[in-house]
Amino acid sequence: MLTWLQRDSLKFPPLDNALQEPNGLLAAGGDLSPARLIQAYRHGCFPWYQDGQPLLWWSPDPRTVLFPEELHVSRSLAKIIRQGCFQFSFDRAFDAVIQACAGPRSYAEGTWITSPMQAAYRELHQRGVAHSVEVWSDGKLVGGLYGLAMGRLFFGESMFSHASNASKAGFVYLVEHLRNWGFVLIDCQMPTQHLHSFGARAIPRRQFARYLRDNLDQPSTADWRN
Repeated sequence: MLTWLQRDSLKFPPLDNALQEPNGLLAAGGDLSPARLIQAYRHGCFPWYQDGQPLLWWSPDPRTVLFPEELHVSRSLAKIIRQGCFQFSFDRAFDAVIQACAGPRSYAEGTWITSPMQAAYRELHQRGVAHSVEVWSDGKLVGGLYGLAMGRLFFGESMFSHASNASKAGFVYLVEHLRNWGFVLIDCQMPTQHLHSFGARAIPRRQFARYLRDNLDQPSTADWRN
Protein backbone atom coordinates (compact mmCIF):
# COMPACT_ATOMS: atom_id res chain seq x y z
CA MET A 1 0.00 0.00 0.00
CA LEU A 2 1.07 3.56 -0.69
CA THR A 3 1.98 5.48 2.46
CA TRP A 4 0.36 8.88 2.99
CA LEU A 5 2.61 11.30 4.86
CA GLN A 6 1.39 13.49 7.68
CA ARG A 7 2.27 17.17 7.81
CA ASP A 8 3.30 16.91 11.45
CA SER A 9 5.86 14.16 10.80
CA LEU A 10 8.97 14.12 8.61
CA LYS A 11 9.26 10.33 8.71
CA PHE A 12 9.33 8.44 5.40
CA PRO A 13 8.59 4.71 5.00
CA PRO A 14 11.48 2.31 4.33
CA LEU A 15 12.75 2.42 0.75
CA ASP A 16 11.92 -1.26 0.29
CA ASN A 17 8.23 -0.28 0.62
CA ALA A 18 8.35 1.52 -2.74
CA LEU A 19 6.07 0.12 -5.41
CA GLN A 20 7.43 -1.85 -8.33
CA GLU A 21 4.78 -0.36 -10.62
CA PRO A 22 5.08 2.51 -11.06
CA ASN A 23 8.72 1.92 -10.28
CA GLY A 24 9.79 3.63 -7.08
CA LEU A 25 6.60 5.34 -5.92
CA LEU A 26 7.19 5.46 -2.17
CA ALA A 27 4.73 7.88 -0.59
CA ALA A 28 2.27 10.70 -1.17
CA GLY A 29 1.27 13.82 0.69
CA GLY A 30 3.19 15.89 3.17
CA ASP A 31 4.60 19.22 2.04
CA LEU A 32 7.60 20.88 0.42
CA SER A 33 9.04 22.44 3.54
CA PRO A 34 12.85 22.72 3.59
CA ALA A 35 13.07 20.29 6.50
CA ARG A 36 11.02 17.64 4.67
CA LEU A 37 12.91 18.07 1.41
CA ILE A 38 16.26 17.68 3.13
CA GLN A 39 15.00 14.63 4.99
CA ALA A 40 13.68 13.15 1.73
CA TYR A 41 17.03 13.33 -0.04
CA ARG A 42 18.84 12.05 3.02
CA HIS A 43 16.39 9.15 3.10
CA GLY A 44 16.83 8.36 -0.60
CA CYS A 45 13.69 9.75 -2.24
CA PHE A 46 12.68 12.88 -4.13
CA PRO A 47 9.44 14.70 -5.08
CA TRP A 48 8.05 14.42 -8.60
CA TYR A 49 4.49 15.24 -9.56
CA GLN A 50 2.38 17.25 -11.99
CA ASP A 51 -0.10 20.03 -11.32
CA GLY A 52 -3.38 18.48 -10.21
CA GLN A 53 -1.68 15.46 -8.63
CA PRO A 54 -0.96 14.95 -4.93
CA LEU A 55 2.63 15.43 -3.86
CA LEU A 56 4.42 12.17 -4.78
CA TRP A 57 7.76 10.85 -3.47
CA TRP A 58 9.91 8.42 -5.47
CA SER A 59 12.83 6.07 -4.91
CA PRO A 60 13.33 4.03 -8.10
CA ASP A 61 15.16 0.72 -8.21
CA PRO A 62 17.67 0.67 -9.78
CA ARG A 63 18.94 4.22 -9.31
CA THR A 64 20.81 6.06 -12.05
CA VAL A 65 24.04 7.64 -10.79
CA LEU A 66 27.29 9.01 -12.14
CA PHE A 67 30.59 8.49 -10.38
CA PRO A 68 32.67 11.62 -11.10
CA GLU A 69 35.78 9.62 -11.98
CA GLU A 70 33.76 7.78 -14.65
CA LEU A 71 32.74 10.93 -16.53
CA HIS A 72 32.97 10.44 -20.30
CA VAL A 73 33.30 13.51 -22.50
CA SER A 74 33.07 13.01 -26.25
CA ARG A 75 35.82 14.45 -28.42
CA SER A 76 33.41 16.83 -30.10
CA LEU A 77 32.15 18.22 -26.79
CA ALA A 78 35.67 18.49 -25.36
CA LYS A 79 36.67 20.49 -28.45
CA ILE A 80 33.72 22.86 -28.01
CA ILE A 81 34.64 23.44 -24.36
CA ARG A 82 38.30 24.09 -25.25
CA GLN A 83 37.25 26.66 -27.85
CA GLY A 84 35.90 28.84 -25.08
CA CYS A 85 32.44 29.24 -26.57
CA PHE A 86 30.91 29.26 -23.09
CA GLN A 87 31.65 30.82 -19.73
CA PHE A 88 30.55 29.18 -16.48
CA SER A 89 29.55 30.16 -12.96
CA PHE A 90 28.02 28.74 -9.80
CA ASP A 91 25.08 30.24 -7.89
CA ARG A 92 25.09 33.48 -9.87
CA ALA A 93 21.55 33.17 -11.26
CA PHE A 94 19.74 30.39 -9.41
CA ASP A 95 16.27 31.88 -9.93
CA ALA A 96 16.80 32.26 -13.67
CA VAL A 97 18.10 28.70 -13.97
CA ILE A 98 15.17 27.08 -12.18
CA GLN A 99 12.70 29.20 -14.16
CA ALA A 100 14.33 28.09 -17.41
CA CYS A 101 14.30 24.46 -16.28
CA ALA A 102 10.56 24.80 -15.66
CA GLY A 103 9.96 26.19 -19.14
CA PRO A 104 8.11 24.32 -21.90
CA ARG A 105 9.80 21.35 -23.56
CA SER A 106 9.16 20.14 -27.08
CA TYR A 107 8.90 16.53 -25.87
CA ALA A 108 6.56 17.04 -22.91
CA GLU A 109 3.40 18.83 -21.88
CA GLY A 110 3.43 20.83 -18.67
CA THR A 111 6.19 20.70 -16.09
CA TRP A 112 6.87 18.95 -12.81
CA ILE A 113 8.80 22.03 -11.62
CA THR A 114 5.63 23.74 -10.40
CA SER A 115 5.53 27.17 -8.77
CA PRO A 116 5.50 25.63 -5.25
CA MET A 117 8.43 23.43 -6.26
CA GLN A 118 10.40 26.43 -7.49
CA ALA A 119 9.71 28.33 -4.27
CA ALA A 120 10.83 25.34 -2.17
CA TYR A 121 14.16 24.96 -3.98
CA ARG A 122 14.78 28.70 -3.85
CA GLU A 123 14.49 28.40 -0.08
CA LEU A 124 17.00 25.54 -0.12
CA HIS A 125 19.32 27.70 -2.21
CA GLN A 126 19.08 30.50 0.34
CA ARG A 127 20.05 27.96 2.99
CA GLY A 128 23.13 26.91 1.02
CA VAL A 129 21.83 23.44 0.13
CA ALA A 130 20.67 23.90 -3.48
CA HIS A 131 23.09 25.19 -6.11
CA SER A 132 23.01 26.18 -9.75
CA VAL A 133 25.44 26.02 -12.64
CA GLU A 134 25.13 28.78 -15.21
CA VAL A 135 26.39 28.66 -18.78
CA TRP A 136 26.89 32.02 -20.52
CA SER A 137 27.61 33.15 -24.05
CA ASP A 138 28.32 36.81 -24.77
CA GLY A 139 26.84 37.70 -21.39
CA LYS A 140 23.59 35.83 -22.02
CA LEU A 141 22.41 32.84 -19.97
CA VAL A 142 22.14 30.00 -22.50
CA GLY A 143 22.13 26.90 -20.31
CA GLY A 144 22.37 25.55 -16.80
CA LEU A 145 21.30 23.05 -14.20
CA TYR A 146 20.57 22.85 -10.48
CA GLY A 147 20.59 20.34 -7.67
CA LEU A 148 21.39 19.74 -4.01
CA ALA A 149 24.78 19.20 -2.39
CA MET A 150 24.97 17.25 0.87
CA GLY A 151 28.19 15.90 2.25
CA ARG A 152 30.04 14.28 -0.65
CA LEU A 153 26.91 13.69 -2.72
CA PHE A 154 25.23 15.85 -5.35
CA PHE A 155 21.57 15.30 -6.22
CA GLY A 156 20.88 16.54 -9.76
CA GLU A 157 17.41 17.89 -10.46
CA SER A 158 17.04 19.44 -13.91
CA MET A 159 18.90 21.20 -16.71
CA PHE A 160 18.05 23.42 -19.67
CA SER A 161 19.75 24.53 -22.85
CA HIS A 162 19.00 27.48 -25.13
CA ALA A 163 22.12 26.91 -27.23
CA SER A 164 23.57 23.77 -28.74
CA ASN A 165 25.67 21.82 -26.20
CA ALA A 166 25.24 24.46 -23.46
CA SER A 167 23.76 22.18 -20.81
CA LYS A 168 26.22 19.43 -21.69
CA ALA A 169 29.15 21.78 -21.22
CA GLY A 170 27.68 22.97 -17.93
CA PHE A 171 27.31 19.41 -16.72
CA VAL A 172 30.95 18.65 -17.52
CA TYR A 173 32.01 21.81 -15.67
CA LEU A 174 30.02 20.71 -12.63
CA VAL A 175 31.26 17.12 -12.57
CA GLU A 176 34.89 18.14 -12.91
CA HIS A 177 34.55 20.49 -9.95
CA LEU A 178 32.71 17.90 -7.87
CA ARG A 179 35.48 15.40 -8.54
CA ASN A 180 38.13 17.91 -7.43
CA TRP A 181 36.07 18.70 -4.32
CA GLY A 182 35.98 15.05 -3.22
CA PHE A 183 32.40 14.19 -4.16
CA VAL A 184 31.90 10.46 -4.69
CA LEU A 185 28.52 10.25 -6.45
CA ILE A 186 26.01 12.29 -8.47
CA ASP A 187 22.41 11.15 -8.20
CA CYS A 188 20.80 11.31 -11.64
CA GLN A 189 17.54 9.71 -10.42
CA MET A 190 16.12 8.33 -13.68
CA PRO A 191 17.90 6.88 -16.74
CA THR A 192 18.19 8.86 -19.96
CA GLN A 193 20.31 8.33 -23.06
CA HIS A 194 21.77 11.79 -22.48
CA LEU A 195 23.08 10.84 -19.02
CA HIS A 196 24.31 7.42 -20.12
CA SER A 197 26.43 9.14 -22.79
CA PHE A 198 28.34 10.81 -19.94
CA GLY A 199 28.96 7.51 -18.16
CA ALA A 200 25.97 7.37 -15.83
CA ARG A 201 24.85 3.86 -14.89
CA ALA A 202 22.29 2.07 -12.78
CA ILE A 203 23.01 0.69 -9.33
CA PRO A 204 20.66 -1.21 -6.98
CA ARG A 205 18.66 0.98 -4.61
CA ARG A 206 20.20 -0.74 -1.59
CA GLN A 207 23.67 0.13 -2.85
CA PHE A 208 22.55 3.72 -3.35
CA ALA A 209 21.28 3.75 0.24
CA ARG A 210 24.74 2.67 1.42
CA TYR A 211 26.31 5.61 -0.39
CA LEU A 212 23.87 7.86 1.43
CA ARG A 213 24.75 6.36 4.78
CA ASP A 214 28.50 6.59 4.21
CA ASN A 215 28.80 10.04 2.61
CA LEU A 216 25.97 12.38 3.60
CA ASP A 217 27.77 13.62 6.69
CA GLN A 218 31.30 13.57 5.31
CA PRO A 219 33.06 16.88 4.58
CA SER A 220 34.04 18.05 1.12
CA THR A 221 36.17 20.95 -0.09
CA ALA A 222 33.31 22.48 -2.10
CA ASP A 223 33.60 26.23 -2.67
CA TRP A 224 30.50 27.30 -4.57
CA ARG A 225 31.23 31.01 -4.19
CA ASN A 226 34.52 30.89 -6.06
